Amino acid sequence: MWWGLLCAVAAAAAYGVASVFQAVAARAVDEGGSGVDPRLLVRVLRQWRYVLGLGLDVAGFAAQLIALRVLPLFVVQAALAASLAVTAVAALTLGARLSGREWTAIALVCAGLAVLGVSARSEGSEPVGTAFRAGLLAAVAVLAAAGWIAGRAPERIRTPALGLISGLCFGVVALAGRVLDVTGVTAVLTDPAVYALAAGGVLAMLFYASALQRGSVTTGTALMVVGETVVPSLIGVFLLGDSTRAGFAPLAAAGFVVAVAAALALARFGEVDSPQRTPTGR
Repeated sequence: MWWGLLCAVAAAAAYGVASVFQAVAARAVDEGGSGVDPRLLVRVLRQWRYVLGLGLDVAGFAAQLIALRVLPLFVVQAALAASLAVTAVAALTLGARLSGREWTAIALVCAGLAVLGVSARSEGSEPVGTAFRAGLLAAVAVLAAAGWIAGRAPERIRTPALGLISGLCFGVVALAGRVLDVTGVTAVLTDPAVYALAAGGVLAMLFYASALQRGSVTTGTALMVVGETVVPSLIGVFLLGDSTRAGFAPLAAAGFVVAVAAALALARFGEVDSPQRTPTGR
């Protein structure tokens, strides 16, 4: 279990640092047309900072997959929300300043994760059938349509909607990684979960980048955190058999709420502006 916890924390650290590089790269490209523009990913991939951040994302995702195989989803997803604390600290290198409230939030994130680590017990996923795996793929299709519609919505709706949908896509990635059949190459290639994982990851990045580029960073990131933590954690508890050590359920619930709430307090660090650019519209 402790190896799983170390992997979850390592994933959060990798994602947090990657966010700094990717955010600077996203602001350095032209916005393009209205709505969700798939060419946005092509443009940001020309930025070396984004590619470096993507490399860190890959390393973080590998660590996340290991953690998902041995830890409850509510622990892993809360740890990933803690990547905002890592981003906040990394932002100091770009001249950002943290208020006393934000330093407190960072401390509370760490405390909440520590409580979750003590409360959780190591476990694999409950067996799920093909219907659940296919349902993940269907969920990706629904989220793709919802994200496309949200990208055309009025500004006051667009950013929170895209943030939430991107978070739900990240949640699908976590669920798919948890139930993925890795008993052999054939099993992987015929598992709908692997395709849900791949498609969900691409959509999550596209919708989140679109939310950040055209709206409030704090709003978009906060909704993304809610989508990627709360929904998959509930599915893990009710459908995948996630649980805590005997008698530790209230403590785990408190640790989860504290960690996620503190991460939401750091939502403005979902994006860090490049020192060479002046923030617009914020």
